[in-house]
Amino acid sequence: MMFYTEGSVSLGLLVGSLSFILNYGHLLSSLLSLEFMSLMIYLWLSVSSVWTGNEFLFSLFYLVMVACESVLGLSLLISSAYSHGVDYMKSYNSLSC
Repeated sequence: MMFYTEGSVSLGLLVGSLSFILNYGHLLSSLLSLEFMSLMIYLWLSVSSVWTGNEFLFSLFYLVMVACESVLGLSLLISSAYSHGVDYMKSYNSLSC
């Protein structure tokens, strides 16, 4: 059985943050990058709980919070796409009502 080391998780977080920085123009790409980073943190939590013998319940609670965060981001993406027509962040002013 292959366990992921902390190096691969930190590499995943680095790639996710680099993707978030480079794709800041589109809301969908930003949300996908944030979701990838959240899943890398979940992977780190679950592997560290297996190694240390701690409770697995905290990582499951974290996964539920990540799912709620992704649903909220998707609903914001849908509402902005309906109101402005595109998900390109520079095409509309976010301060206007």
